Amino acid sequence: MLVTFTTKAYANITMFGDVAVTLLKMMGHSGTVPGAILAADVPAALSRLTAAIDKMRTETPTDDDEEDETQVSLTTRALPLVDLLTAGAQQNCDVMWD
Repeated sequence: MLVTFTTKAYANITMFGDVAVTLLKMMGHSGTVPGAILAADVPAALSRLTAAIDKMRTETPTDDDEEDETQVSLTTRALPLVDLLTAGAQQNCDVMWD
């Protein structure tokens, strides 16, 4: 399953469903697809997501294992969504996904 995040303030972002649901839960949402966040609630969702990402970065041990180099971390996968939420918050736009 793929999930596409949309807002009028930014280009669409598409990501794998399991990653999207994890990030939605980090934002304080139930993780249901489809869904939406009203413009007034976008800053709070962005704040929760960035706090969870920061927490993951501090808790994740750094390892020089070759296998880890081929995997993209959840914190890296979240960056486009953080940019989308930031744009939505700045321009007071709703964020939707399906």
